[in-house]
Amino acid sequence: MKEERPHYHGHKKRLKERFLKSGLEGLADYEALELILSLAIVRRDVKPVAKELLKRFGSFAAVLDATPAALTSVEGIGENAAAAIHLIKEASTKYLREGSRKACIVSSPAALIDYCKTAMKGLRDEQFRVIFLNTKNEIIDDEVLCEGTIDQTAVYPRKVIERTIHHGASSLIFVHNHPSGHPAPSNSDKELTKTLKEAAASIQVKVHDHLIIGKNSYYSFTEEGFL
Repeated sequence: MKEERPHYHGHKKRLKERFLKSGLEGLADYEALELILSLAIVRRDVKPVAKELLKRFGSFAAVLDATPAALTSVEGIGENAAAAIHLIKEASTKYLREGSRKACIVSSPAALIDYCKTAMKGLRDEQFRVIFLNTKNEIIDDEVLCEGTIDQTAVYPRKVIERTIHHGASSLIFVHNHPSGHPAPSNSDKELTKTLKEAAASIQVKVHDHLIIGKNSYYSFTEEGFL
């Protein structure tokens, strides 16, 4: 007698076909998570686990932003499933980062903003990055120079200048996040921006912007007229 296949095999196949036809826009958030979980959990119905993830973390993006330790605290999520979710987040960040490298960031900043929002909005601590640009305003590299509380004592202008000279950069963009979710700059952020702009000017390097990444939005010193 032929063994009957579990019902979820057909469901997973239909989900995959819908994804290949219409992309993620054709799926509900829990269905997108089902597909991701199916990479690591083959012989089990993952719909209940996907729905539990959304219930626990609140949104699809928040699930991807969750740490592996937080993910494995959900029943049904082991190390392999947590790794699959983390892989999707890291792959998305890498894709956007490489796309932003190919663009002229100053004339077309959307790719950079997408990359920064994806890479930084889920962080639990503050992080300060410097993006180094060449004469065509293309990205040479970006580096995390500080993690923790971001202020003038933490971000040393000398270190920024040393890395700028190392990369042979012609201009810079500063980026940091506000884990609280609100991107409005503090007085310390404004003072830091002024100090770093003056330091860069001393070696004839231009500062194009200082971006602050919040939970669902960002603040641009240039767009707001402060640079």
